[in-house]
Amino acid sequence: MHKLKNILSICLLLSTTQAFANDDITGVWRTIDDKTGFSKALVEITKDDSGVYSGKIIKILPRPGYTPKTHCQNCPAPYTNAPIVGLTILEGMKQSKDKSEYTGGSALDPLSGKRYKGKIKVSNNGNRIRMRGFVGIEAFGRSQTWIRDK
Repeated sequence: MHKLKNILSICLLLSTTQAFANDDITGVWRTIDDKTGFSKALVEITKDDSGVYSGKIIKILPRPGYTPKTHCQNCPAPYTNAPIVGLTILEGMKQSKDKSEYTGGSALDPLSGKRYKGKIKVSNNGNRIRMRGFVGIEAFGRSQTWIRDK
């Protein structure tokens, strides 16, 4: 009986740890274009010491028959003509009270040069996020699915 309690305790501890890990957005994510459905880039999301998340493009993923842009041509200063690889496109995101949401930051679209308010919603299993960029209110925006890259 004692052995069964130990096994159950370990299982409970592991499932609790996994539940908290599912909400963590640090790591590498494959962005999926909401218009074409193709993968666009790999973005690495990191967290600083104050709990603020940012993300930078670490690799461009060209789709068949398309030559991707390599520089941020229409971006505002200081990003004007900056290489897209290494570009910080996600800034200032903080985990909200609902641990599966991150808000308060902004997202930069390197193809249009536009900056949007950002919101992230983590899927139940932690392997997908819905990145929402909007101007003004959330209803006026676009969403992309990002898939955790293993």
